[in-house]
Amino acid sequence: MFRIAICDDESIFTEELKRLVSDYMMENGFVFRIDTYGCGESLVDLGIEVVRYTVVFLDINMDKIDGIRTAEKIREVSRDILIVFVTAYVNYSLEGYRLDAVRYLLKSNANFQSTVNECMDAIMDKLNYSVAKKNFDFIEGTKELSLDRLLYIESNLHKLMFHVMVDDMVIYSIYGTLNTLELELAENDFIRIHQSYLVNKKYIKNVIRYKVVLTNGVELAIPKARYPDVKEQFISYQGEV
Repeated sequence: MFRIAICDDESIFTEELKRLVSDYMMENGFVFRIDTYGCGESLVDLGIEVVRYTVVFLDINMDKIDGIRTAEKIREVSRDILIVFVTAYVNYSLEGYRLDAVRYLLKSNANFQSTVNECMDAIMDKLNYSVAKKNFDFIEGTKELSLDRLLYIESNLHKLMFHVMVDDMVIYSIYGTLNTLELELAENDFIRIHQSYLVNKKYIKNVIRYKVVLTNGVELAIPKARYPDVKEQFISYQGEV
């Protein structure tokens, strides 16, 4: 999951930038979360936990701790976080170079939406990240799914129920076997936790007491025979991400 932070003391602008970034992420099928901060202090106070974010958008002109100082604090913790400066001015290029900023976004730009999209394209290229997509002939019609948005597949008699996060949770159905899907999705971080469940590891919050707890609160049972392997795979995956 992409974790993105927007730090700006102008609430109206913050919501606009959040909307534009959300639109980009939704359109491209990414799973993401955007957190907003009204001041640099709030972001700096996270300490080491700031590494939860892949991308941070920073307003340069903030009171007390401005965007440059906030970026310096972030760089003390991590060189990997991608920083995008947002500013009403254009005279900070040397600071951006020193702090390895990906882009500057000029607030007064008349084509701000296209600028944000271009910025996000550059970020995805830098991360070499792409979303795996697959076509399925559902009973509800043929659909191309972003596998990042597929939480789990449930087998019910001869029907497979796909639990997918779009704007809200939706369920698509198809006739088939979970054994076949398990093979098809073997390289996409899905794990067979039960004869009836194939789960996306990205959405597993915890594995405890013979059940998987997903990030949306859904709990799915694990047979005792499968539990050690599921637990081991979960711990291994957590270590990777």
